[in-house]
Amino acid sequence: MLEILKAILLGIVEGITEWLPISSTGHMILVEEFIHLNLSDEFMEMFRVVIQLGAILAVVILYFNKLNPLSPRKSINEKKEIMNIWFNVIIGVLPAGIAGVLFDDWFDEHFYNYLMVAVMLIVYGVLFILVENNNKDKEPKIVSFNELSYKTAFLIGLFQVLSLIPGTSRSGVTILGAILLGTSRYIAAEYSFFLSIPVMFGASALKLLKFGFNFTGMEVAILFTGMAVAFIVSILAIRFLLTYIKRNNFKAFGWYRIGLGLIVLGYFAVKSLL
Repeated sequence: MLEILKAILLGIVEGITEWLPISSTGHMILVEEFIHLNLSDEFMEMFRVVIQLGAILAVVILYFNKLNPLSPRKSINEKKEIMNIWFNVIIGVLPAGIAGVLFDDWFDEHFYNYLMVAVMLIVYGVLFILVENNNKDKEPKIVSFNELSYKTAFLIGLFQVLSLIPGTSRSGVTILGAILLGTSRYIAAEYSFFLSIPVMFGASALKLLKFGFNFTGMEVAILFTGMAVAFIVSILAIRFLLTYIKRNNFKAFGWYRIGLGLIVLGYFAVKSLL
């Protein structure tokens, strides 16, 4: 029961931080310092990624109607618009997909540490503030998916490659890149959600294949508990973010990232001295 409670807490953290541009990895590193699942390192490496499937299902459910081109209720034009969204998603996901397959383990081995995570939290926190200050009086050039070109989608995808570095935040870097390229905050956030669907399904499949399918009963219970909680919390987090950015910018998330990065640095500095 104690391990299930830990999985519930990790699912809550994943569900919130996966969609807000504040780095799920940074939060997971901190949480796992205090909450340790009594399972193998191999399982935990897989769990950190596959728990995201719960979060992804939240996007699929919330946007099923908007992303479903097969509905008989939709007109030809509506179906064309949906297919255009999917073409943009495929183009945008290619850079990170290729880089992830080739270099995912290398990035985890060399960059998955508290120092890199803290630095990336702070760096992108500063960038969010600078970009928002620079765009304060500018009108976005892209306010609908019909205006999102394949070229812009690909360039946003290049930004997403940076999310392979832990602490960057996949949603954070894609939103930041999209805003720099002229999209509205709302389109940037939604496109980030859509890009996550193939990225996370692919990443989860790789981790499951690497781990194998010889789960114990306890491992299955913990994995599905974490995924279920992440799913429920993700629905709330996504709705919150979309409501929030209708009236606010991303500067608050930038300041939060800077504060969290400093906390991570301070915590591990003190820990090393004890």
